[in-house]
Amino acid sequence: MPPEPKANRGPSAGPDNRRALIAAAREVFGEVGLSAPLNSVAKRAGVGQGSLYRHFPDRVSLGVAVFDENIGELEDLAARPGTTLDDLFDAVAEQVVGSTALLDLVTDHRHDPRTEHLRTRITGVVDILLARDKVAGNVGDDVDAADVLLAVSMLAFVLARTDDDGRADVRARTHAMFRAAFAPRAN
Repeated sequence: MPPEPKANRGPSAGPDNRRALIAAAREVFGEVGLSAPLNSVAKRAGVGQGSLYRHFPDRVSLGVAVFDENIGELEDLAARPGTTLDDLFDAVAEQVVGSTALLDLVTDHRHDPRTEHLRTRITGVVDILLARDKVAGNVGDDVDAADVLLAVSMLAFVLARTDDDGRADVRARTHAMFRAAFAPRAN
């Protein structure tokens, strides 16, 4: 006996389908890479390709949606009292492990207007944490958001290209380098 087809919920299924597509894209791109067929994302999400293309007309749109969620997690992190730049580096490191392909996508399309808001949002996160770390005396007054964003980008780039067994060491070494570089200077 063939399986019973899923009931068509019509437009009310839209938000659930979108969430399922983003979660599936995160998994599929993480496992296979950015070149994974988009129909495999739709299949993993349990929706048809028509639904995929209604929500995300191309690969960049889908990647941006996943990055929007990643940055949302970082914004939530920054909103918690006591969170520091070290916490940001840890969170980015965790995200990179599962999102290497997405990092490549956004880097390759950095001049695409659809990715501009990502830079604005991550800069907002950095501004909050940098100000907090300066007040706490953890970071020198000479450090600015561009320095932190460069460090985060460097960390993400290196971790994305490091084998699983070497990531912990690379992560610890980059943390130590950033702490030393950002430390308050004696006048």
